Amino acid sequence: MHSRKIIPVILLLAVIALFPVMTRSEYILNIMITFFLYVILSESWNLIGGFAGQISLGHSAFFGIGALVTRLVWLSGIPVIPALFAGGIGAAALACSVGIPCLRMTQAYFPIGTLALAMIAQITIGNIFPLPGSLSSEYVAAYNLSSRYYLAFAVGIFTVLTVYLFARSKKGLALVAIRDDEGAAAAVGVKPFQHKILALLVSSFMAGLGGGIFAYQHVSYFYSAPFELSWAFLPTLTTFIGGLGTISGPIIGSVAFLALSELFVLNLGEIHLLVFGATFVLIVMFLPKGLFSLSVGIRSFLRDWALRLIGRGEAKKL
Repeated sequence: MHSRKIIPVILLLAVIALFPVMTRSEYILNIMITFFLYVILSESWNLIGGFAGQISLGHSAFFGIGALVTRLVWLSGIPVIPALFAGGIGAAALACSVGIPCLRMTQAYFPIGTLALAMIAQITIGNIFPLPGSLSSEYVAAYNLSSRYYLAFAVGIFTVLTVYLFARSKKGLALVAIRDDEGAAAAVGVKPFQHKILALLVSSFMAGLGGGIFAYQHVSYFYSAPFELSWAFLPTLTTFIGGLGTISGPIIGSVAFLALSELFVLNLGEIHLLVFGATFVLIVMFLPKGLFSLSVGIRSFLRDWALRLIGRGEAKKL
């Protein structure tokens, strides 16, 4: 990455890292943790949906398994970071056992199959764990929101970097080739099924890490909550809003989704879902490549405008 882009990113990350020092508002810190969760889930979905072209609606199952495994392992006395990775491995194991057969489905059957997986997982966990899981008084006494913030922040950075490096590797280029024309990619020696499996495993692992953050953040919640279908559709929406198949798109989409959700819920009450749905449709209609394309267009306009001003200045000198 060019140094012109690295420096602003580092400065932005430094400001985000100072949030727990700059504010004691639990509302703001919780909003930021939610934003990190959206980024983790959206970037992980973008790897399989944006780069590999496989529209999955089963990400809530991987997110939920990550939350469940992390919670149970952590409450058994294991430190949270190993528990977090156990949740990611659990999500990847679920993807390996159930998601891989879904990859053999073609056209619209893959989204339908993954959606069925998400629904089955939600119902099953709801029946096995009908009561909410609450932290004991010992864990509640040691609860610290700042530690949750920094862990979510670190996992968010790890997820973005993983997708960035993967997308620019040979495997990532092969995924893009498969997305654009699977037959042509296979003709030049790319093995579509193997690359899709790899993308699914990496994607589900990172979604499981996000689920682990969810489990670590909440004092009490129903174990079926992270399996709800809203977590299946959320990464799809945010990625399409921000820009499919880009690194910045899911981040931009997460900011837009969270900001609009908070704005509409606070000011519009029950009809916020209708207004948000209409807003999403308008974005898809007029910005089919997402908000990322809008930022690219603005930068292009400003660059052309600056070049024209420089050209006029040189002409006056002559």
